[in-house]
Amino acid sequence: MLIALMTDLHSNREAFSACLAHARARGADRFVFLGDYVGYGADPLWVVQTVAALVAEGAIAVRGNHDEAALGRNDRMNEAAQAAIRWTIPQLDTAALAFLAGLPLTVPDDDRLYVHADASAPERWRYVTDALTARTSLEGTAARLVFSGHVHEPCVYSLSSLDKITRFIPSAGVPVPLLPPRRWLGLIGSVGQPRDGNPAAAYALYDTRTAMLTAQRVPYDIATAAAKIRAAGLPALLADRLFRGH
Repeated sequence: MLIALMTDLHSNREAFSACLAHARARGADRFVFLGDYVGYGADPLWVVQTVAALVAEGAIAVRGNHDEAALGRNDRMNEAAQAAIRWTIPQLDTAALAFLAGLPLTVPDDDRLYVHADASAPERWRYVTDALTARTSLEGTAARLVFSGHVHEPCVYSLSSLDKITRFIPSAGVPVPLLPPRRWLGLIGSVGQPRDGNPAAAYALYDTRTAMLTAQRVPYDIATAAAKIRAAGLPALLADRLFRGH
């Protein structure tokens, strides 16, 4: 089975549409969404409705911290993020809010665990940014593979049978074998607001038959997405950073 892993969509219709088309063209059998469907961008309702429709068709989705904030449950954000959430909430209808409220924080799937942030305490929204925090996340679950988002930068950590943890940055289009006996943590990057210096939307494909994870980068219409953010009266930096990918 070929799984398309997407996270941190952040109300970016143009980026999300481009990633969906890219994954479908490559034969994705299932979509897995790792949270943060809203915030920052100008199309929260469309993004949530699209994810919900895919979930109704068999996709998997977990809740992120911005989704939690849209439900009034999380205010630990910078001012720009809070401003975006204040604008987002009235854009969402009852069905969209109910969908976000019904999402789990984690979903186990065979030898995999899907989660937005640190798997050891999903509700605390801690960032995995180095070997220490990656180890904490992996030690919080028995799953051999953990896939998560939250940091907006693609990265892979492996934990060997000798308890040595290794970090590396995957190259787009180059398969990475997530083979046993190692355990693996894959940070998927961001569809809607990349922060690794590359403005192209990021997602990944995981092939369960070969245990290969392949990072993907997809160009999209940044100018339109940014213009919508400005037209909505959202903070200008949320539009500007799309061009920089940071």
